[in-house]
Amino acid sequence: MNSVKMLLKAKSAEFCTISPQAKIIDALRLMAEKNVGALMVMEDGRLVGILSERDYARKVALMGRTSVDTPVTDIMVSPVLTVTPKHTREDCMTLMTTKRVRHLPVVENGSVVGILSIGDLVKDAILEQETTIHHLENYVNS
Repeated sequence: MNSVKMLLKAKSAEFCTISPQAKIIDALRLMAEKNVGALMVMEDGRLVGILSERDYARKVALMGRTSVDTPVTDIMVSPVLTVTPKHTREDCMTLMTTKRVRHLPVVENGSVVGILSIGDLVKDAILEQETTIHHLENYVNS
């Protein structure tokens, strides 16, 4: 059972942020440039929200708003569900499933230290299963 701390070590520690006053078009450009599905919305060093591609689709595109005029603060999700490095992969998967979110910021001592996506969790679970299968095959064949 891997901890969030271990998961963060296995991936890039980089995460992308945007201000709540930024326009959605700028957020979309940043997500496309960095190839990420969510941005953490930060103000004065504090996590104040999260913005995902899904939020854009549901709250801008489908509502007839424009990404040029709409500020991030209008569609970001706040308050943000977060986890700590002490949580497990299973904790994260349960939270994501029950709350229907795809990204979880990781916060330690009030500071954001990373973000996990559902893809990160699935990749780790598959890797763990492959390792277990390999060990079992070695055991059976020895």
